[in-house]
Amino acid sequence: MRVIGISPLDKDATACLVENGEITAAIGEERFSRRKLHEGFPRLAMEYLFSEYDLVAEQIDAVVYAFFDAEKEASLMVEAKELYDERARQADLTELFQAFRSLPHVSEKQYNIAGVREQDLYMKKGFFKESVYRLASKVNFIGKAYHERNYSNGLGAAIKLHKQLEQDLLNGLERFGLRDKLVRYEHHLTHAANAYYTSGFDEALIVTLDGYGSGLAGSISIGRQGKIKRLHALNYPASLGEFYERVTSSLGFKPGRHEGKIVGLAAYGDPEVLAGTVREFFEENEGELFYKLPFNIFFSRYLASCYSKPEVAAAFQRVLEQVVCKYISHYVRKTGMTKIVLSGGVVANVKVNQRIFEIPGVDGIFIHPGMGDGGCGVGAALLHTAQSMDLFPKAIHHVYLGPEYSEKAIRDVLESEGVAFERPEHLERTIAELLANGKIVARFNGRMEYGPRALGNRTIMYHARDPEVNLWLNNQLQRTEFMPFAPATLFEERERCYKNIQGAEHTAQFMTITFDCTDFMLEHCPAAVHIDATARPQLVKQEVSPGFYSIIKEYYKITGIPSIINTSFNMHEEPIVCTPKDALRAFLLGHLHYLAIGPYLVKGR
Repeated sequence: MRVIGISPLDKDATACLVENGEITAAIGEERFSRRKLHEGFPRLAMEYLFSEYDLVAEQIDAVVYAFFDAEKEASLMVEAKELYDERARQADLTELFQAFRSLPHVSEKQYNIAGVREQDLYMKKGFFKESVYRLASKVNFIGKAYHERNYSNGLGAAIKLHKQLEQDLLNGLERFGLRDKLVRYEHHLTHAANAYYTSGFDEALIVTLDGYGSGLAGSISIGRQGKIKRLHALNYPASLGEFYERVTSSLGFKPGRHEGKIVGLAAYGDPEVLAGTVREFFEENEGELFYKLPFNIFFSRYLASCYSKPEVAAAFQRVLEQVVCKYISHYVRKTGMTKIVLSGGVVANVKVNQRIFEIPGVDGIFIHPGMGDGGCGVGAALLHTAQSMDLFPKAIHHVYLGPEYSEKAIRDVLESEGVAFERPEHLERTIAELLANGKIVARFNGRMEYGPRALGNRTIMYHARDPEVNLWLNNQLQRTEFMPFAPATLFEERERCYKNIQGAEHTAQFMTITFDCTDFMLEHCPAAVHIDATARPQLVKQEVSPGFYSIIKEYYKITGIPSIINTSFNMHEEPIVCTPKDALRAFLLGHLHYLAIGPYLVKGR
């Protein structure tokens, strides 16, 4: 059976090909279009699939999509609002407004975050805006009115967007002769499927958490012997995804894109200052979750206008961790499940994932590598195959599922651009020696990675001994980041570098979770360690990525250190490089020392 999966078109549009339960290819449209988190039909990704695998429409059994039709989605949105309004009428919101009326006074302080000016950590607003924020946050009827207005307006805009995206989907499929093969699935079921079917666990508690999907913001299911059975639906707008998007926007960043910056800032703040206030947004009871007035956007804006960005970020991060863990813990106790699999935009938050793994009773965890909506096409395709063929799709062991370019194609680009290059006899050893000598080496090799992480094939490498690298290398790449780079570590040396990693080894191959670092890691790899002494590793196996593994192994022989820095190969606000031409451009713009591209080595100008 041959199935094409297409993710939602509103963000990070992705197309994949699944054949008899195995993922043959999966590519985000952004990598071809060069538009970060591409919105719209993934035409270029589809053209790649048809060309690379010599496909014709008649060979495709189904095209699956991770949303219902626009009419059904509209009815689910309206139903969700009706349910919320009924629950809100019964809720006592007094304590929420009281918490904002009783906010603690905190004087300004110095944070000394490398690369960030102190004045940029505060967002003072003018008198009028601050007055609106204050009234909406402290006066009950005003705050409720803002929520209702924004919810109603947002509902209308969302219904209109789904109609537009549906037409885009149908028009795109018509172009490929596939319109009559379209099969739709509920959004959160596709998240559940990609987490469970790629995990390798026969039995697991399946958790999905995101912003919105088919009337829901999350779900709890049981996966057993290839079947998925839902236990709980977390109705929208009890959305932990939108909760975090609110603070991202309020602190001056782009929601849906810059949430990682909030995680980074949170490490510098004191969560105790505001966590009690932020905690008042949520009521939890026996596995149910109620989010109070989520469409009153001025709550978080008021906090951002009064307190530093690190203080606000720390509070939202702490509350997110608390609420997620309390919600999941209920179902861990209820089911007795010891393995957890996760998908959805919320679990892009690697700190949250560590806290989930620390829940009492949990001894195994897996996060789908394409955890955001870009992975829903994969989930839908695996689900359709599992149901149609009554089979259990195989676990995923790598994400090298994108385009690969021949030696000739690479050489042609280098020659056409007039770039000098050589072909070392022992390329991996040469790269290791360069890294040991403090050189930055970009690597372009093999198939491009699926998902948001660069995992060795479209990667920038550096040694992890220099704690200042986060500042100066990000400046070269025109990035504004607050978290250290991630380490790539030899799989067999994992316990030497990270604590409590047993049960998470599989998901740690995809850079999806943080761990506390050992003293060895703290001493020898400070550039890869966060301010809270954690790191977000990629464990590298020889059989999965032999070339990348060989580089780290050779570096280990030279230095005695089994980890190097791995950051994505791209310029600021651009997608990870896809083609040899993309790689050469980013290499030159970033003023990097060396580019290892295919079998060739290019020295920077």
